[in-house]
Amino acid sequence: MILVFGGTTEGRGAIEALDEGSGHYLYSTLGDNQQVECGHGIHISGPMTESSMTDICHGNNIQVIIDAAHPFASNLHNTVHTVATRLRIPVIRFERRYPVIRSDQVLWCEDYDEAVRLMTEHNIKRLLALTGVKTIGRLAEFWHNHNNETWFRVLPRDESIECARMVGFPENHLVFYDDNDNTGQLIDEISPDAIITKESGISGGFIEKVSIAIEKGLKVFVVRRPKLPDSFITVDGPHGLRMEIERLLPDFYPLHTGFTTGSCATAAAKAALIGLVYGEKPDTISFKIPEGETLRMDIESIDIHALSASATVIKIAGDDPDVTNHSRITANVAYASHEGIHFIGGEGIGTVTLPGIGLPVGSPAINPVPRAMIEAELSPIYSDGLDVTISLENGEDLAQKTFNPRVGVIGGVSIIGTSGIVRPFSHEAFIDAIRREMEVAIAVGCDRIVINSGGKSERYMKTMYPDLPDQAFIQYGNAIGDTMHIAQDLGISHLTIGLMIGKAVKLADGNYDTHSHKVTLDREFLINVASDNGCSGHAVDTIRRLSLARELWNNLPADDADRFFPALLRLCHRQCKQIYSGNLESVLIDDSGNIRYMTK
Repeated sequence: MILVFGGTTEGRGAIEALDEGSGHYLYSTLGDNQQVECGHGIHISGPMTESSMTDICHGNNIQVIIDAAHPFASNLHNTVHTVATRLRIPVIRFERRYPVIRSDQVLWCEDYDEAVRLMTEHNIKRLLALTGVKTIGRLAEFWHNHNNETWFRVLPRDESIECARMVGFPENHLVFYDDNDNTGQLIDEISPDAIITKESGISGGFIEKVSIAIEKGLKVFVVRRPKLPDSFITVDGPHGLRMEIERLLPDFYPLHTGFTTGSCATAAAKAALIGLVYGEKPDTISFKIPEGETLRMDIESIDIHALSASATVIKIAGDDPDVTNHSRITANVAYASHEGIHFIGGEGIGTVTLPGIGLPVGSPAINPVPRAMIEAELSPIYSDGLDVTISLENGEDLAQKTFNPRVGVIGGVSIIGTSGIVRPFSHEAFIDAIRREMEVAIAVGCDRIVINSGGKSERYMKTMYPDLPDQAFIQYGNAIGDTMHIAQDLGISHLTIGLMIGKAVKLADGNYDTHSHKVTLDREFLINVASDNGCSGHAVDTIRRLSLARELWNNLPADDADRFFPALLRLCHRQCKQIYSGNLESVLIDDSGNIRYMTK
């Protein structure tokens, strides 16, 4: 059991991450205003003392605490720290992301007392306070000295008004949030000398508030967020949260996540440059994935020389069947006389030989997103020229087990990854591979693309189109719908789909993902197809006794077969045309590789 303290955007993110697992959790908020849906959890509300938190942890066998509460909930953070330390429960802090804003108009304050002092020193008279109703009392010294010239924006609730009354703040100087950020409108109406806000992070609208005030020429006083206990394990996104839970509670998720080769190359390159520039050998490296979340990766080794340094990481793919799992990925970073970063493919990295994957022919197969990740991490450390060489252990042998030969990458693997994260048995990665293959097929001039479920059906379809190049044949696995969407998005004009009977009976019934975990043989549907198309009672009885779809080939009489199979294929064709509007050809293949039926 996990105990989550939420009531925030981060709290909702924690729920989403936890609901991907099979374990259970409690989701705690101070009040019951937040409506949440907890797939595997229970929502509880109300304040907690050390005693009540201890009782909940004992009574529910809490193994991990996730603190995703507001950054200024200092009392809660301290209570969590005290209870967790006493009970020896690890705490993961799901932290907000905090932007860096550099402006002479922004003045940072350690607390509200310092804010009052600085606002007085800067002769601020009229103030718009965006710090919340609970800070009215903490800023009382300021607004008492500036009669009717301070306004507080608060939530439009009765308790907000009552809270202001209790400390004597004039009710007519409360202004309220609306559904949108109304900071600019309030500034125009009130004409303050300054605003005061809290360091509330991106999810707290910090950038929007400060940017509007700066644009209107106001001073901005920002109260820094309180420091958290050093013992908290800090993450700033759902991927890092999940990885920490996987580490602390290995059974919470049935399958574990991992890192892409692009993330590994990024961490290795950053570690190498830190070694080269500063002479340091960090054990772990932090880096950002494309969506902005910061993750950390262990470094196996760093070797430092006069003009270059190398660092190695071990690729961990989690439970995804990635051929590069547990391989060593090494980055060598060397000073160079040219400007910017030049990428070099080392041992085990493939070379691009065909257009279409977003890299020039002849260049190392280090894809654009990993290149951008590496540049983003290295440029703040060293701004002059660098040569970055990426290598992967046994890459040339491993490449034969990947899609690389099909997209014209030879001699090794590609450094890939659009998200930085490998999800178990990643459907996303498979769909990305299909898209890359189609893009290559277009680039080499294929006027028709032939999609099929796997190696067996592909061999059969090649006999139908012997003159098409290898790049024209693409395997969709179970992802027929996604493949059709990609063909539509890329503007493929002529498409042929090869179907074996097992996929066909599912697709005809409207199932675009034919994985056996998601859809099974629907005999009633097949009986309706047979009946609607004049098949005999014998055919209906045969279908009713089916164990496997392939039994249809041998057990339907010829007359029934010639009614049933074309009708089934027409339904498949119709389903595909719901997505794909180009020239489509649908083919039904029997188990011996014969093209039995076709429709256009």
